[in-house]
Amino acid sequence: MSPIPAIGALGPPAPLAPISATSGSAGTAQSSGAGFGDLIGKAIENTERAQSTADDLAVKAASGDLTDVHDYLAAATEASLTTQLTVAVRNKAIDAFNEIMRLQA
Repeated sequence: MSPIPAIGALGPPAPLAPISATSGSAGTAQSSGAGFGDLIGKAIENTERAQSTADDLAVKAASGDLTDVHDYLAAATEASLTTQLTVAVRNKAIDAFNEIMRLQA
């Protein structure tokens, strides 16, 4: 097992460029037809894939075919986090919809 590098050894994170509606990846997404619904669909597919991987590794761990338990722990954590993110985005979308409906009343 290799040693874990110190946090300072990883270096500072790369700066994020602002995304506008007419340039950058947002402009590309809109011009190629990829909208909010497509992005949500891809996020749900990613969540399903992470959960499927975690399920497969859990079966291998239970049957004794998994050589490194850390693989299962990482996959289970990833599945949990992607599920939490998907639920949080869904809740924010519902809140936004309810706010829009309240403004129209």
